[in-house]
Amino acid sequence: MASSTADQNFASTIHTAACLIIGDEVLGGKQLKRIEVIEDDEAEIVEAVRRMSDRYDFVVTRHDDITYHSIAKAFGLKIKLYTEAYERMKKLSKPHPSQPAFNWDEDSPAKTAKLRMVELPTDDSIPLEKQFLFPREDMWVPVAVGAFAENSTAVEGLLDSLKPHILPRLVDPEGKGIYRVLISTPMAESAVATYLTELAKKVEPQGVKVGSYPRWEKKRNTVTLVGRDRDFLDSIKEEVAQNVKGRVVSAEDEADDDEPSE
Repeated sequence: MASSTADQNFASTIHTAACLIIGDEVLGGKQLKRIEVIEDDEAEIVEAVRRMSDRYDFVVTRHDDITYHSIAKAFGLKIKLYTEAYERMKKLSKPHPSQPAFNWDEDSPAKTAKLRMVELPTDDSIPLEKQFLFPREDMWVPVAVGAFAENSTAVEGLLDSLKPHILPRLVDPEGKGIYRVLISTPMAESAVATYLTELAKKVEPQGVKVGSYPRWEKKRNTVTLVGRDRDFLDSIKEEVAQNVKGRVVSAEDEADDDEPSE
């Protein structure tokens, strides 16, 4: 970046902001490839949904007020009332204390707002039961195109209930294909950086990723080795531990009470 451009950037008015999270410590050890946070803007949602659906086999979105319409636009679908979800909603929903006189049989702004929650992107060429899932009998919320409710508790419950539907489709359903070795070291990150950089280059052909993470206000830091070849990881872990003056542990804090290395 040219210095003049940098000067302009630091002096210009800030109208927008973004946060890009980069690091294997966020994604490492999981088959999750990408996390994006975008604003409630139809064009942003349409672009992100199309792009991620093209790149990944399974995409999960958090629902917001315009999510359904944006997803429908992204895939060229119509928004239609899903009758089964509506019937479940009527059966399972309890009147809000602020709406004691609410009546499902009477048109009202409140009913219109509730109906919007079960008006879903629908593909007329696919049976409804293949487009929408009801993972839990005690919830009216369906899962449509991987779009979940706003409530975090509901999302957690829906994800747990989706396991029987998702696990059979996974390449590695039990997550046993990825292994991680933790090494606790009393050395500062800067003291082991050169060695770990060279190690990372050496083991990259074996599909192993090397990480080093400081533990703030702790005397020991953590080095990680992550890969699919367990035998290879086992063959190098003690050597790596020796080179960083640490030891292999099963949890980051396991060696916190160890005496400092001489």
